[in-house]
Amino acid sequence: MHATGSFEITAWETLATDEREGASIGRNRLTKTFHGDITGTSVTELLTVGTASGPAAYTGIEHLEGVLNGRKGTFVLRHNGGADGERPWLTWIIVDTSGTGELTGIHGQGQIAVDEQGKHTFTLDYQLPGT
Repeated sequence: MHATGSFEITAWETLATDEREGASIGRNRLTKTFHGDITGTSVTELLTVGTASGPAAYTGIEHLEGVLNGRKGTFVLRHNGGADGERPWLTWIIVDTSGTGELTGIHGQGQIAVDEQGKHTFTLDYQLPGT
């Protein structure tokens, strides 16, 4: 199965920053609102790496609560991202066994894209038991 849509970051809270030679490590908590094939909200904990050239990498865990193509429940996404020069890459993997409600047993992976205006869009390829 396939889902697409967009999300807005509705809050970004920097919880800690560790400035070191060559890199800055940050711990952040984000909240998001989703639109499209996923409607709902999420809370994300991110660890970020910044360098003199700009954002360099991040990893995180996101707990999403909402409706995915008509099925209500929650699941957790594991984030991995970075920047290759000017081009960021951002991926999601659904944490197996994290699904609840009508999303119990969900697994899959996807990508996040950010356009030049800063709009976030996503794709998510996933499977559910019995589908």
